[in-house]
Amino acid sequence: MLRKVIKIDEDKCNGCELCVSACHEGAIGMVDGKAKLLRDDYCDGLGDCLPVCPTEAITFEEREADPYKQPETLDCGCPGTNSKTLKHESKSESTVFTTTQLNQWPVQIRLVPQQAPYFKNANLLVAADCAAYAYGNFHNDFMKNRITLIGCPKLDDVDYSEKLTNILKLNDIKSITVVRMEVPCCGGIENAVKTALKNSGKLIPWQIVVISTDGKILV
Repeated sequence: MLRKVIKIDEDKCNGCELCVSACHEGAIGMVDGKAKLLRDDYCDGLGDCLPVCPTEAITFEEREADPYKQPETLDCGCPGTNSKTLKHESKSESTVFTTTQLNQWPVQIRLVPQQAPYFKNANLLVAADCAAYAYGNFHNDFMKNRITLIGCPKLDDVDYSEKLTNILKLNDIKSITVVRMEVPCCGGIENAVKTALKNSGKLIPWQIVVISTDGKILV
Protein backbone atom coordinates (compact mmCIF):
# COMPACT_ATOMS: atom_id res chain seq x y z
CA MET A 1 0.00 0.00 0.00
CA LEU A 2 1.06 3.63 -0.54
CA ARG A 3 1.81 5.31 2.77
CA LYS A 4 4.25 7.63 4.57
CA VAL A 5 7.34 6.10 6.21
CA ILE A 6 10.73 7.45 7.22
CA LYS A 7 13.79 7.57 4.96
CA ILE A 8 17.34 7.57 6.38
CA ASP A 9 20.24 9.12 4.45
CA GLU A 10 23.15 6.91 5.48
CA ASP A 11 25.68 9.45 4.16
CA LYS A 12 24.42 11.97 6.74
CA CYS A 13 24.02 9.43 9.58
CA ASN A 14 26.75 9.76 12.23
CA GLY A 15 25.81 6.58 14.09
CA CYS A 16 24.70 8.31 17.30
CA GLU A 17 21.78 5.85 17.79
CA LEU A 18 19.43 8.57 19.09
CA CYS A 19 16.81 7.61 16.51
CA VAL A 20 16.95 3.98 17.66
CA SER A 21 16.08 5.04 21.19
CA ALA A 22 13.38 7.45 20.01
CA CYS A 23 11.60 4.85 17.86
CA HIS A 24 9.10 3.29 20.25
CA GLU A 25 8.00 0.82 17.58
CA GLY A 26 11.40 -0.83 17.17
CA ALA A 27 11.48 -0.12 13.43
CA ILE A 28 15.02 1.33 13.39
CA GLY A 29 18.25 -0.52 14.12
CA MET A 30 21.97 -0.12 13.59
CA VAL A 31 23.70 -1.86 10.68
CA ASP A 32 27.46 -1.40 10.23
CA GLY A 33 27.38 1.74 12.36
CA LYS A 34 24.52 3.37 10.47
CA ALA A 35 20.84 3.73 11.34
CA LYS A 36 18.56 1.69 9.10
CA LEU A 37 14.79 1.22 8.78
CA LEU A 38 14.58 -2.50 9.46
CA ARG A 39 10.81 -2.99 9.27
CA ASP A 40 8.47 -0.94 7.07
CA ASP A 41 5.49 -2.49 8.85
CA TYR A 42 6.75 -1.27 12.25
CA CYS A 43 7.11 2.37 11.09
CA ASP A 44 3.95 4.22 12.15
CA GLY A 45 4.83 7.34 10.14
CA LEU A 46 4.61 9.67 13.15
CA GLY A 47 8.30 10.59 13.04
CA ASP A 48 9.35 10.57 16.71
CA CYS A 49 12.85 9.90 15.40
CA LEU A 50 13.10 13.07 13.28
CA PRO A 51 13.63 15.74 15.97
CA VAL A 52 16.37 13.79 17.78
CA CYS A 53 18.57 13.34 14.70
CA PRO A 54 21.47 15.84 15.01
CA THR A 55 22.44 15.60 11.32
CA GLU A 56 18.92 15.78 9.80
CA ALA A 57 19.51 12.43 8.14
CA ILE A 58 15.85 11.37 8.56
CA THR A 59 12.99 12.56 6.39
CA PHE A 60 9.57 11.30 5.33
CA GLU A 61 8.79 9.71 2.01
CA GLU A 62 5.56 8.36 0.58
CA ARG A 63 6.03 5.01 -1.13
CA GLU A 64 4.78 1.48 -1.36
CA ALA A 65 5.23 -0.13 2.06
CA ASP A 66 3.74 -2.92 4.10
CA PRO A 67 0.71 -1.88 6.19
CA TYR A 68 1.58 -0.68 9.67
CA LYS A 69 1.42 -3.45 12.27
CA GLN A 70 1.62 -2.86 16.01
CA PRO A 71 4.75 -4.81 16.99
CA GLU A 72 4.34 -7.50 19.62
CA THR A 73 7.84 -6.85 20.93
CA LEU A 74 9.81 -3.65 21.27
CA ASP A 75 13.52 -3.18 21.64
CA CYS A 76 14.91 -0.62 24.05
CA GLY A 77 17.54 0.27 21.45
CA CYS A 78 20.48 -0.37 23.73
CA PRO A 79 23.35 -2.38 22.19
CA GLY A 80 23.47 -6.00 23.31
CA THR A 81 19.94 -6.19 24.70
CA ASN A 82 17.15 -8.45 23.56
CA SER A 83 13.60 -7.46 22.76
CA LYS A 84 11.04 -8.10 25.46
CA THR A 85 7.31 -8.37 25.15
CA LEU A 86 5.48 -5.39 26.60
CA LYS A 87 2.45 -6.24 28.70
CA HIS A 88 -0.18 -3.77 29.79
CA GLU A 89 -1.51 -4.51 33.23
CA SER A 90 -4.45 -2.80 34.85
CA LYS A 91 -3.72 -0.81 37.98
CA SER A 92 -5.99 -0.23 40.92
CA GLU A 93 -7.36 3.26 41.40
CA SER A 94 -5.33 3.58 44.59
CA THR A 95 -2.01 3.15 42.78
CA VAL A 96 0.20 6.24 43.10
CA PHE A 97 2.48 7.09 40.18
CA THR A 98 5.53 9.33 40.51
CA THR A 99 5.82 11.83 37.67
CA THR A 100 9.10 11.36 35.82
CA GLN A 101 11.62 14.17 36.03
CA LEU A 102 13.66 12.92 33.09
CA ASN A 103 14.44 15.85 30.80
CA GLN A 104 16.32 14.20 27.92
CA TRP A 105 17.23 10.93 26.24
CA PRO A 106 19.54 9.02 26.14
CA VAL A 107 20.92 9.07 29.68
CA GLN A 108 23.80 6.58 29.52
CA ILE A 109 27.14 8.40 29.52
CA ARG A 110 28.41 6.15 26.74
CA LEU A 111 25.41 6.96 24.50
CA VAL A 112 24.74 10.63 25.18
CA PRO A 113 26.07 13.05 22.52
CA GLN A 114 28.94 15.33 23.52
CA GLN A 115 27.03 18.41 22.44
CA ALA A 116 23.26 18.89 22.50
CA PRO A 117 20.79 21.79 22.96
CA TYR A 118 19.66 20.49 26.34
CA PHE A 119 23.17 21.00 27.75
CA LYS A 120 22.90 24.79 27.36
CA ASN A 121 22.97 26.37 30.85
CA ALA A 122 22.20 22.94 32.30
CA ASN A 123 22.52 21.76 35.85
CA LEU A 124 24.15 18.38 35.29
CA LEU A 125 23.48 15.24 37.29
CA VAL A 126 26.11 12.51 36.94
CA ALA A 127 24.93 9.44 38.80
CA ALA A 128 25.79 5.83 39.39
CA ASP A 129 22.92 3.86 37.88
CA CYS A 130 22.42 1.87 41.12
CA ALA A 131 21.63 5.08 42.99
CA ALA A 132 18.22 5.43 41.34
CA TYR A 133 17.22 2.01 42.69
CA ALA A 134 18.65 2.53 46.15
CA TYR A 135 17.21 5.99 46.80
CA GLY A 136 13.41 6.00 46.58
CA ASN A 137 12.80 9.65 45.70
CA PHE A 138 15.62 9.91 43.17
CA HIS A 139 13.53 11.63 40.48
CA ASN A 140 12.25 14.46 42.65
CA ASP A 141 15.32 14.99 44.80
CA PHE A 142 18.04 14.71 42.16
CA MET A 143 16.74 14.55 38.57
CA LYS A 144 14.28 17.44 38.79
CA ASN A 145 15.51 20.47 36.79
CA ARG A 146 18.72 18.64 35.87
CA ILE A 147 20.11 16.86 32.82
CA THR A 148 20.82 13.29 33.87
CA LEU A 149 23.83 11.16 32.91
CA ILE A 150 24.23 7.69 34.40
CA GLY A 151 26.84 4.97 34.29
CA CYS A 152 28.58 2.19 36.19
CA PRO A 153 32.38 2.39 36.13
CA LYS A 154 32.68 -1.24 37.19
CA LEU A 155 30.36 -2.82 34.62
CA ASP A 156 31.12 -0.45 31.74
CA ASP A 157 34.87 -0.89 32.24
CA VAL A 158 35.54 2.48 30.63
CA ASP A 159 37.02 5.81 31.71
CA TYR A 160 34.21 8.38 31.56
CA SER A 161 36.52 11.34 32.11
CA GLU A 162 37.30 11.96 28.42
CA LYS A 163 33.61 12.02 27.41
CA LEU A 164 32.69 14.19 30.39
CA THR A 165 35.58 16.56 29.68
CA ASN A 166 34.30 17.11 26.14
CA ILE A 167 30.78 17.72 27.41
CA LEU A 168 32.04 20.36 29.82
CA LYS A 169 34.24 22.01 27.18
CA LEU A 170 31.61 22.10 24.43
CA ASN A 171 28.64 23.23 26.53
CA ASP A 172 27.72 25.89 29.09
CA ILE A 173 27.18 23.77 32.21
CA LYS A 174 25.99 25.72 35.28
CA SER A 175 26.61 23.09 37.96
CA ILE A 176 27.37 19.42 38.50
CA THR A 177 25.89 17.10 41.09
CA VAL A 178 27.45 13.66 41.45
CA VAL A 179 25.33 10.97 43.10
CA ARG A 180 27.18 7.76 43.90
CA MET A 181 26.77 4.73 46.11
CA GLU A 182 28.91 4.19 49.20
CA VAL A 183 30.58 1.12 47.64
CA PRO A 184 34.22 1.52 46.53
CA CYS A 185 33.60 0.86 42.84
CA CYS A 186 31.45 4.00 42.65
CA GLY A 187 34.57 6.04 43.32
CA GLY A 188 35.28 5.70 39.61
CA ILE A 189 32.40 7.94 38.62
CA GLU A 190 33.36 10.55 41.21
CA ASN A 191 36.99 10.55 40.04
CA ALA A 192 35.90 10.82 36.40
CA VAL A 193 33.94 14.00 37.15
CA LYS A 194 36.81 15.51 39.14
CA THR A 195 39.22 14.73 36.30
CA ALA A 196 36.82 16.20 33.73
CA LEU A 197 36.44 19.38 35.75
CA LYS A 198 40.22 19.76 35.94
CA ASN A 199 40.80 19.00 32.25
CA SER A 200 37.99 21.27 31.07
CA GLY A 201 39.69 24.33 32.53
CA LYS A 202 36.32 25.68 33.69
CA LEU A 203 35.23 26.74 37.16
CA ILE A 204 31.91 24.94 37.58
CA PRO A 205 30.24 24.52 40.99
CA TRP A 206 29.99 20.85 41.94
CA GLN A 207 28.93 18.62 44.82
CA ILE A 208 29.08 14.93 45.75
CA VAL A 209 26.16 13.03 47.30
CA VAL A 210 26.78 9.53 48.67
CA ILE A 211 23.92 7.03 49.03
CA SER A 212 24.10 4.07 51.40
CA THR A 213 23.18 0.56 50.31
CA ASP A 214 20.00 0.85 52.38
CA GLY A 215 18.92 4.00 50.53
CA LYS A 216 19.99 6.79 52.87
CA ILE A 217 21.99 9.94 52.12
CA LEU A 218 25.33 9.69 53.91
CA VAL A 219 27.04 12.83 52.61
